Amino acid sequence: MAPAADPHHAPTLAVIGGGQLARMMAQPAIALGLPLRLLAEAEGVSAAQVIPDHVVGDYRDLDTLRTVTAGCSVVTFDHEHVPTDHLHALEDDGIAVRPGPGALVHAQDKAVMRARLDELGLPSPRHALVTSVEDVASFGFPCVLKTTRGGYDGKGVWFVSGPEECAEPLRVAAETGVRLLAEEVVDFRRELSALVARSPSGQAAAYPVVASTQVDGICVEVVAPAPDLDPDLAGRAQEIALTVAGALDVTGVLAVELFETTDGRVLVNELAMRPHNTGHWTQDGAVTSQFENHLRAVLDLPLGSPAPRSRWTVMVNILGGPAETGRLYDGYPHALARDPHLRVHLYGKDLRPGRKVGHVNAYGDDLDDCLERARHAAAWFRGDLGDHSE
Repeated sequence: MAPAADPHHAPTLAVIGGGQLARMMAQPAIALGLPLRLLAEAEGVSAAQVIPDHVVGDYRDLDTLRTVTAGCSVVTFDHEHVPTDHLHALEDDGIAVRPGPGALVHAQDKAVMRARLDELGLPSPRHALVTSVEDVASFGFPCVLKTTRGGYDGKGVWFVSGPEECAEPLRVAAETGVRLLAEEVVDFRRELSALVARSPSGQAAAYPVVASTQVDGICVEVVAPAPDLDPDLAGRAQEIALTVAGALDVTGVLAVELFETTDGRVLVNELAMRPHNTGHWTQDGAVTSQFENHLRAVLDLPLGSPAPRSRWTVMVNILGGPAETGRLYDGYPHALARDPHLRVHLYGKDLRPGRKVGHVNAYGDDLDDCLERARHAAAWFRGDLGDHSE
């Protein structure tokens, strides 16, 4: 059993995973006086730079997880990859795992997610598990093939238009021992995200539904709220997210990524049970950020308001460019002088092509202005503006 928490101080919260999501939990934790203890995958990773109380180790090792969570009241996550059996073992040790393994498995395994959404009567693309070219042909081409576990940012996802394109996904599934899911190619107008936070006591807060732009499976831009979204459809998206959070007993932040179809429906694409890229706008554009509400939720504190501070907020990711020179820091003089209202968030990551190394938020009453400011700043940091002229 883990040692009892010190009753004279705030409970220590363990965070598994040292990426930028854990890093961005640190700022509201400091403001709230909440001590964090981190399990980082390597020394010097993004979150380890700002959370002094950290252990370097493998999240797949149960003894390491027990070392990190000893004396902690609650454990939460930067990612969804911790083995389910380990999470049950931590619960048996008396640690509150939030979100719990019974909920988290729906974000870990797409087949489990699809089956549960079907049971709840929630709208999804047509789908089926497949194990052969014949299965995929029977499902119908073209289609999307996805590994049921381990995929993110476009990894483990293939668009296939004929039998000859099935070889690689079938090989990957066979070599990794994961199942393969076929889904219909959805005729969609755009991608939406409905973000909610939910506490163990059942309190929930729903953020405005946002529009996200994906390139090669990576989120590059978010507009909050989604422009020109029918209010009834926005309400339906929030209703779906709240239903999922309640039915699956999610604790913390839940992001429900959706397709807005060309015929005016929404279909659930993915679930994420942690702070999410489509919620980064909340750091500067909402009364309470997704990171603060995640901390409040997993500790069962009253949730903060998800209301927007401005009419529009635009988030644009800063991605590593094809040929890196200089430092991201070198982008500050121009970007901050050009736009004193700009908010910049860098992750302390090494630059690699296509890697998320930061994001910018621009907010205001004019959407076109917010889009131009955020896109310009992100392009400047990335080095995409040529001679860097205005």
